[in-house]
Amino acid sequence: MTLHLFRLECLRMLRDPRYLALAVVAPIGFYLLFATIFGGGPTQPGELKGTVEIMVAMAAYGAIWGALSATGPRLAHERSSGWLEQLRAMPVTGRHLLTAKLAAGLAVALPALVLVCVTAVVAKGVRLEAWQWAALVPAMWLGTLPFALLGVVVGLLVGPEAAFPLSYGLYMAASALGGLWVPPARLSSALQEVAHTLPTYRLADLGWRIAAGHAPTWADLGVLAAWSAGLAGLTVLVQQRGPSRGRGRGRGRSQERRARPAEDGAASALSAG
Repeated sequence: MTLHLFRLECLRMLRDPRYLALAVVAPIGFYLLFATIFGGGPTQPGELKGTVEIMVAMAAYGAIWGALSATGPRLAHERSSGWLEQLRAMPVTGRHLLTAKLAAGLAVALPALVLVCVTAVVAKGVRLEAWQWAALVPAMWLGTLPFALLGVVVGLLVGPEAAFPLSYGLYMAASALGGLWVPPARLSSALQEVAHTLPTYRLADLGWRIAAGHAPTWADLGVLAAWSAGLAGLTVLVQQRGPSRGRGRGRGRSQERRARPAEDGAASALSAG
């Protein structure tokens, strides 16, 4: 059943124009823009080329939104519409559902990550050793786990009206403070201290270090693991509060009736699977 839910969640996200625009098209467009403007300057010995540094930042940027958007807004909507209650009539536990959500969040983060790297190779001639590609993509992909967990927490806590703006606001703030928009070295010392505590910076730093031919630091791994553990614990605490439909204000019965056909179609897809 978890596999069927996972497949359904992935198909729903890959057909969502908002996901494609924000998690795939936008990071590729930003990469081409920033790499063209800032990527051609000379570098000091030991520094990454601008085209490589920006590639890693924009790959992280897209992957983070893929993980967040597949969990937070969708989970909040499903709580509000009653879809989760319909799932409880099937042999689906909360653990199955959250496992499928997290797996789907990780899965749909991968296209953004890979396609930004492919764009960098094709359009800007970025070249890394084979072992660097083999380490960079899986390491950054697994590093999106805390963002998928963050999305689950958001989806369990807030209603559908607030879930998308809250998720997007957290995403933009963490990306800016984490050095994805401005190289961390150009941030003030106070902002650098903040950046070093954020999973956005640590995710990008994984990629920057691998692209430079170095192993990830224990600080990178430790901060990402700490965020993952903390958000996983928070997810368990929130889930133990008991079932909540989280219906947003102003949602009428007519909206619920409009939501049911889509839910019934999804239930049929699960049964067919």
